[in-house]
Amino acid sequence: MTVSTPETTEGARMSEVTQLAEKARAAARLLALTSTEERNAALRAMADALVERQAEIISANDEDMAAAREEGTQSGLLDRLELNAARIEAIADAIRDVAALPDPIGQVVTGHTLPNGIELRQVRVPLGVVAMIYEARPNVTGDAAALCVKTGNAVILRGGSLAAKSSMAMTQVLSAACAKAGLPEYSVQTIADVGHESATELMSLTGMIDLLIPRGGASLIKSVVQNARVPVIETGVGNCHVYVHEKADAEMATRIVVNAKCQRPAVCNAAESLLIDDSIHQTVLPQILQALEVQGVTVYGDEKTLGLGAIQSIEPATEEDWHAEYYELKIACKVVAGLDDAIAHVNTYGTGHSEAIVTEDYSAAQRFLAEVDAAAVYVNASTRFTDGAEFGLGAEIGISTQKLHARGPMGLTALTSAKWQALGSGQIRE
Repeated sequence: MTVSTPETTEGARMSEVTQLAEKARAAARLLALTSTEERNAALRAMADALVERQAEIISANDEDMAAAREEGTQSGLLDRLELNAARIEAIADAIRDVAALPDPIGQVVTGHTLPNGIELRQVRVPLGVVAMIYEARPNVTGDAAALCVKTGNAVILRGGSLAAKSSMAMTQVLSAACAKAGLPEYSVQTIADVGHESATELMSLTGMIDLLIPRGGASLIKSVVQNARVPVIETGVGNCHVYVHEKADAEMATRIVVNAKCQRPAVCNAAESLLIDDSIHQTVLPQILQALEVQGVTVYGDEKTLGLGAIQSIEPATEEDWHAEYYELKIACKVVAGLDDAIAHVNTYGTGHSEAIVTEDYSAAQRFLAEVDAAAVYVNASTRFTDGAEFGLGAEIGISTQKLHARGPMGLTALTSAKWQALGSGQIRE
């Protein structure tokens, strides 16, 4: 079962959210006892079920898409919301990839023998119950379910109203396949109520939810981080920069900037800001701006960028543009005084996600790597590579922009905790 109807317990009506959390807690205890082979078989069954039942998932998504268009939803969110046969197949392939990955559960992190003879080891164990609050991203449903099942965690999914029907349809398919494969019922569940009250209650369930992960825009993540009473990992806010250093190869810089902005502009690892050294902005920047204009990008530029007169699709930048996450074909552009100025700008306006420098200068590259404060820092490569699959982690449950527990793309190990096991032979402490 995916969704439960609230029941009466000792005369009091239990809310849907609390009921799901209690069932997830019970499922998690059983799921932690399953074998790697059992969980992998369930994952393969879940992937097959998505493909076999894609028609009903796409039908539900069509309803979400129609409603979103009617509400005037921006193009970036529509892109994230849309499901088609190719995207469902990609989600299924990602689940199969997770099944093929090594199981972190039971891995020995460290170990040694104490002077008194006790054998001490630290092993990876499931977290327990993981909850997700996310917006117009039905693909998160598949990624989160797969990663949690693989690591022996029960998962509660709470999608946003834009993707309500899509997320519900996907979860029903995944949950049924998981249970049919022999894993505990209620290992994968979704909350039907997409109102604020359900999210608020989920955030308050201390002792029942072991980890809450928000995925969405800045306002959603900020709300969860500020209001949750359960442990939270902050994810995904992505004001990413590409900095073109004075020793950059112009053709390489153009390719990287265009890819980072245009390859898929609606995702959190797309570049939102372009920085370029003053010493080369008159010779190199026009080429980059023109390449962006060909792709339909509107540039929000500072005075020196505007003064070039290189393109038509340009507007004056404001302070808000240096903070902006456009999630569409827009980019802010600033001419900087050099490496120090660029690093200062990135560390002031960046969100700790992904930052890139384009340069042939080794020392400049090393300084950028060392001094920029972000989860992923690139030299001569696009920010678009910050992704669980691209990093070899399989599907990701999110990209952490904080520094505790997990940072960057969160794969399987990010969904584990550790337990110390001590094997003695009668030792007592004096």
